[in-house]
Amino acid sequence: MSDHDAPRKKTTVLSPEIHAVKRVLRRHHLHSVCESAHCPNIADCFGKGTATFLVLGNVCTRDCRFCNISHAEQLAPPDHEEPENIARAVAELGLRYVVITSVTRDDLPDGGARHLARTITAVRAKAEGTRIEVLTSDMQGDPAALAVIADARPDVFNHNVETVPRLYGTVRPQADYRRSLRVITFMKERGLATKSGFMVGLGESDEELRALLDDLYAAGCDIVTIGQYFRPSHAHLPVDRDLTEEEFETLRAYGLSIGLREIYAGRFVRSSFNAAELFSATLR
Repeated sequence: MSDHDAPRKKTTVLSPEIHAVKRVLRRHHLHSVCESAHCPNIADCFGKGTATFLVLGNVCTRDCRFCNISHAEQLAPPDHEEPENIARAVAELGLRYVVITSVTRDDLPDGGARHLARTITAVRAKAEGTRIEVLTSDMQGDPAALAVIADARPDVFNHNVETVPRLYGTVRPQADYRRSLRVITFMKERGLATKSGFMVGLGESDEELRALLDDLYAAGCDIVTIGQYFRPSHAHLPVDRDLTEEEFETLRAYGLSIGLREIYAGRFVRSSFNAAELFSATLR
């Protein structure tokens, strides 16, 4: 089996719960990162009646070499009904924990921060008691935009560093490693629980991965997710190596030893996979 086919090792069973989640998404004209990014965990999450909502469209202004979401420089304006539609969907699905993420919108003056904040507020109004995790872009490091999100007080703020600094020019050339670390620190200093994640198998060394965990701890990150990179298509970066479960466990042990509160590491781990369980285990 090629690296292109690796995600298909997870079997997708079209359960009634999966159809139910898809019906709610379609009814409210919503996107999920589960579908847009072809996540290998879609059956697990939809089967449990959960989804990671993708706001501000499903086309991105950045063109990262690992990501399956479409890229364009000119995007449609934000859907002003989307925050309320997401709130309705959360209420209909009875979610007690929701992850809200977005494409990167460098075309918007605030990077979409106000839209994300409106979505948090709308969910809180319609689904009282639901925990909210946001997984955002770096907002180009704009403190004013980041403050808008911080002031909305999500329960968890998540921003992924994705890979080691040496590979940024190849993997995500429009991003900046140190800027991403500063984003995490900004949110931690404002009292939010912080989370980040990265992939393995893009050409990094074990030493670089340990240094990355050191940097995340120093930046004030609470939770880290680590998963295997899968190649979405032959147009994307190839897989350099497949880590064993023992190697994932070694990374987890190292992260815990330096003081990170929790590490969720494994082949199919993704940023928002089992986010509710991870929150309950570490931050409640």
